[in-house]
Amino acid sequence: MLVVDDNKVIRQLIRVNLELEGFEVVTAADGVECLDLVHRVRPDVITLDVVMPRLDGVQTAGRLRSDPRTRHVPVAIVSACTPHEADNGVDAGVDAFLAKPFEPSELVRLVRQLMAREDPSALDGRQGAGRAERAAG
Repeated sequence: MLVVDDNKVIRQLIRVNLELEGFEVVTAADGVECLDLVHRVRPDVITLDVVMPRLDGVQTAGRLRSDPRTRHVPVAIVSACTPHEADNGVDAGVDAFLAKPFEPSELVRLVRQLMAREDPSALDGRQGAGRAERAAG
C-alpha cells in the first residue's frame, strides 16, 4: 500500500488502520514523493488525497496512468473533494473514491476490493465513477 496525503495525522490514521488489518503501508507527503517511491515500493494499491502541495492527487493519478509500469495499479482518492474534483479524478483514471471523514472499516473494505480487483464503484456515491464503471458502461 502507498498512502499519499500532505496531512501527517491523516497519513498516520490511514497507516495504522491498514496495518492493524495486516497491510504493509508506505506513506508519502505529496504526489512528487509518491512518484519517487512508487517504482521502489511497487504497491498493490495507492490512496491519494486531492489537495496537496507540489503535485495534487488528480495530477498524480494522471501520471500514474500514463506510465506503463503503474498504469494498472488501483488508485483511490481519499479526500474531502468536490464533485468537480471527483469528475477530474474519473478522467485521470481513478478507480474509487472515499470521502473524508470516513469510517476505518470503509477504508479497509475499499482497499480489499481494490486488491481483489473487484468493482469498487459500489463504494462511490456517484453513478458511473471509476474506470471499471466506464469500461462496463
